[in-house]
Amino acid sequence: MDTKSKRKKPEVLAPAGTLEKLKTAIHYGADAVYIGGNAYGLRSRAGNFSYEEMAEGVAFAKEHGANVYVAANMVTHEGDAAGAGTFFRKLREIGIRAVIVSDPALIEICATEAPGLPIHLSTQASATNYETLEFWKQEGLERVVLAREVSMAEVAEIRKNTDIEIEAFIHGAMCISYSGRCTLSNHMSFRDANRGGCSQSCRWKYELYDMPFGQERNTFSDQGVEEPFSMSAVDMSMIEHIPDLVENGVDSLKIEGRMKSIHYVSTVSNVYRAAIDSYMADPEKYVLKQEWIDELWKVAQRELSTGFYYHTPTENEQLFGARRKIPVYKFIGEVMAYDEATKMATIRQRNHFSVGDEIEFYGPGFHHFEQEVAVMWNEEGERIDRAPNPMMLVTMPVVESVQVGDMIRKKK
Repeated sequence: MDTKSKRKKPEVLAPAGTLEKLKTAIHYGADAVYIGGNAYGLRSRAGNFSYEEMAEGVAFAKEHGANVYVAANMVTHEGDAAGAGTFFRKLREIGIRAVIVSDPALIEICATEAPGLPIHLSTQASATNYETLEFWKQEGLERVVLAREVSMAEVAEIRKNTDIEIEAFIHGAMCISYSGRCTLSNHMSFRDANRGGCSQSCRWKYELYDMPFGQERNTFSDQGVEEPFSMSAVDMSMIEHIPDLVENGVDSLKIEGRMKSIHYVSTVSNVYRAAIDSYMADPEKYVLKQEWIDELWKVAQRELSTGFYYHTPTENEQLFGARRKIPVYKFIGEVMAYDEATKMATIRQRNHFSVGDEIEFYGPGFHHFEQEVAVMWNEEGERIDRAPNPMMLVTMPVVESVQVGDMIRKKK
């Protein structure tokens, strides 16, 4: 059955590892964010949310017409699911829009003990065909996050055969292993990747050894191989393929990175918001803008590819040797206050900058401008040449109007 009757504007779904990142993502155009609680998730080192922080985040999101989802996508071993019913009921009470779950036990607990709280199937469940999506639809789930190994042709076929909501990753880190199936961290560092403890073993540097019997071992680096073995995948970017995602009926476009900075979250959300709005406004005249691609390269990330969407990744989608492209900007601050009459901005410092530096301001809606730091003052009103202290407040004149929440960066 072909269930796609008309073009639908997809949701921009951004990561939010902390309350600050949640507010930043929404301020920069995200329709929804996904967060983690203090249990049942896969990012134990992210700034996971307390119930009080969740409530504040939900209130902020509702005020701005956005949604908050909670990832509870761990694989549960014996005893891990204790208290899950209470956890899900509390999320429902707080107003969380949906939970993202992979383990059937947690799905059953949520459905039976917190009825009315929508459930989304995590990518950890490796859903790769429409029969699987139909199964979960019959189980009462609202949405399925596709495995990252699904091709664009398969996305099209899935959409033709089911009307359950589809969510797909469109930007961020890729796993070298199959979605939800990696145990490398378990073996290398005794940290369970599927229970929130992944040590990113695939990102480590490795040597390959040639050890003929009875002879001294030799490494391949001895033979001039710069990096003899790597499992580190490049990151995904689908900014050049927004039309394919929309026309094939993807309901939610997901950005990876709950542990990334507010610089990353704001920049990537801003870019995809601009691209999607542009396409939906006039699909026939839509043009990919080079400034969107350039903008993505202003934040820290690995090299970029389209993952599995158009072909099976090759060695070119792994990080061998010297990097072929490196971001050249660093995040230095954010606007905390602005006086239009005097054109003076108060800035919270996030990285060192000095008088004479060329800096760039950017904000929601792709408002950008550059200027030189001509003069600045500290909190005591003293004129200073440098802003060296983390989180210090400085005041400086700006050449164009800014808003609270605008970000500042400079070339490294």
